[in-house]
Order: sequence, then C-alpha cells, then structure tokens
Amino acid sequence: MKSIGEVAAQFGLPTHVLRHWEAEGLLTPARAGDRRRYTDADLYRVAAILISKEAGFGLADIRTMLAVRSAPARHEVMARHRDRLLARIARAQAALDMLEGGLECPHDDLMTCPHFQGHLADRLHVEV
Repeated sequence: MKSIGEVAAQFGLPTHVLRHWEAEGLLTPARAGDRRRYTDADLYRVAAILISKEAGFGLADIRTMLAVRSAPARHEVMARHRDRLLARIARAQAALDMLEGGLECPHDDLMTCPHFQGHLADRLHVEV
C-alpha cells in the first residue's frame, strides 16, 4: 500500500488532485488512522482517470464510466465515450493534416497554395 505522496509522485500529480478525486467519488483509498493508503487497484483507477481526462472526459463522465457495475451498462457508457473520442480524433487529425500541408507549402502566401487549400476543402464542402 502506498501513501498519497507516493501515489502523487508516481503519477506526477499534486496531492490535492487525489484528494479532489476522492471528494468527487472517483477514488476511495483505504485509511490507516487518518492517512490514506492506496492499493494496486487504486493505482489502476488513477491511471484510468488520467487517460480519460487526457481524452477530454469530465470527472462526472469518468465517475459514471468507472462506477457502472454491469457489463452491458458499462459497454453502453463506454461506447458513447468512444464515439465522442473518435470524433475528436478525426478533428485533431484534420488539424494535423492542415499543419503538415502548411509545412510542405513553398508559397509565401499560404492561403494561395493549392495543396494547402486541398486540406481545407472538406471544411468548405467543395473540390479544389
């Protein structure tokens, strides 16, 4: 079992973040007197919370995803999150493609470059 300081250091977090997540119902570490003690299961939970946050999910959504106890209900919640994440990934990929197109452009005026305009055509719904 690990202390809050050890867990915070392992994940590069301030301890107040772990306390906040506990207050929000995302973590329930054991107690040894007044000290929090984190198990391996808690560490996996912290990792899941961090990955979910990095994917853009709010704490309420993460709590729902982690709290559901039946597989079908969990699959329904996770499928919704997956669909939203896939949409975010597609938008991020379009932005990356645009940036890479701009980096490949030899024109002084980026907006006149046909190659760069090609990366914007989907947004315009026209062919270039």
